[in-house]
Amino acid sequence: MLEDTRALADQAPPQATRSRARWAIVLLLFLAMTLNYLDRQMIAVLKPLLSHEFRWSEADYANIVTAFQGAYAASYFLLGRFVDRFGAKAGFAVAFAIWSVAQIAHGFARSLGGFMAARVLLGLGEGGAYPAGLTAVAQWFPKSERAFATGIFNAGVNIGAIATPLVVPALVLSFGWRSAFVLTGIASLVWLAGWLFAYRTPRASVPEEHSSAVRFHWSEILRRKEAWAYGIAKFIIDPIFWMFLFWLPDFFAKRYGLDLKSFGPPLVAIYILSDLGNLAGGWFSSHLMKRGLSTNDARKSTMLVCALLATPVVVAMQAQTLWIATAILGLAVAAHQAFSVNLFTFPSDVFPQRAAGSVIGFGGMMGAIGGMLIAQFTGWVLGTFHTYGPLFALAASSYLLALLVIHLLSPKMEAVELSEV
Repeated sequence: MLEDTRALADQAPPQATRSRARWAIVLLLFLAMTLNYLDRQMIAVLKPLLSHEFRWSEADYANIVTAFQGAYAASYFLLGRFVDRFGAKAGFAVAFAIWSVAQIAHGFARSLGGFMAARVLLGLGEGGAYPAGLTAVAQWFPKSERAFATGIFNAGVNIGAIATPLVVPALVLSFGWRSAFVLTGIASLVWLAGWLFAYRTPRASVPEEHSSAVRFHWSEILRRKEAWAYGIAKFIIDPIFWMFLFWLPDFFAKRYGLDLKSFGPPLVAIYILSDLGNLAGGWFSSHLMKRGLSTNDARKSTMLVCALLATPVVVAMQAQTLWIATAILGLAVAAHQAFSVNLFTFPSDVFPQRAAGSVIGFGGMMGAIGGMLIAQFTGWVLGTFHTYGPLFALAASSYLLALLVIHLLSPKMEAVELSEV
């Protein structure tokens, strides 16, 4: 039973490679991330409305975001370990069940504390999405195709972000904001039923029901500089996307006077560009590998291009028109997603498959901790200086810094071997 799982991770199982089922799995993961980010971003789209109704300050909203991030950080760590032990199918099922209930609970919140409690529960569920999804991709795809497959399923993030400013206002205007939360939570439960019915582990992969037979000490992960390369990089770049996700509607409202009915088009444009970044980032590194570049050179070359493309966001605040600002921000968010797609493959590129979920969980926890800090920092900057300028300057430099950390801690992206317990 204890086969060479490292070899299985490095090359796709022949059955899985030939099977069309793997693309159906990617489609399911794509839909999962669409729902994940629709549920997550609703609070950002409804911020002006809810802030007025409940009299939230900038600090109140920052605390709501921080509550989500704290729970998300803990969940990423815990559910990453859960996925390693019980598999992608069970991991996603548990995560979806928790966050679907949490999304519905938003519709019954009547105070700041009620919203914070609902956001905590949402964070506890949503933290399992990436460990489960990336583990599923690692089981079904070889390294040369893994970034592209990840790009496809991660594109659901942006489809969710696109759908939110289009779908949510329509639901709110038709049924009220409470019903909007309930209806989107029910939609997630429908996906859960489809996942339980359709997902299976490829035969040539390590069977999920036996994955707990291969153990390792968690401390061994933390001793590896490669794990810290991934974790610190996530700590640096994830908060930037959180800032975009939770504050872009507010930026457009304050800078250009947009509201619930009018900020949909620029947000949609930004996340369409972001989706293109997902696909391009995954395709480009996979293309370089097929042309003969090593995993190390292909991933890092792609991330360098992405880091450079993010730098113009430093001038977004000075854009004189709405659509110039939209183009600058869209390029930055696209660069983020293309960078992230290649960073997401790092755990399965470097670590054995049996440990990938734990490394992903560790990195996600680090990213969520960074998200907690950026939420408080953003609230302080906006409350004190009333400008997004310092935040966009931080975003412009983060990706080059993250790539430097990765290269210093893992200069060749060499394979890591872990001892069995």
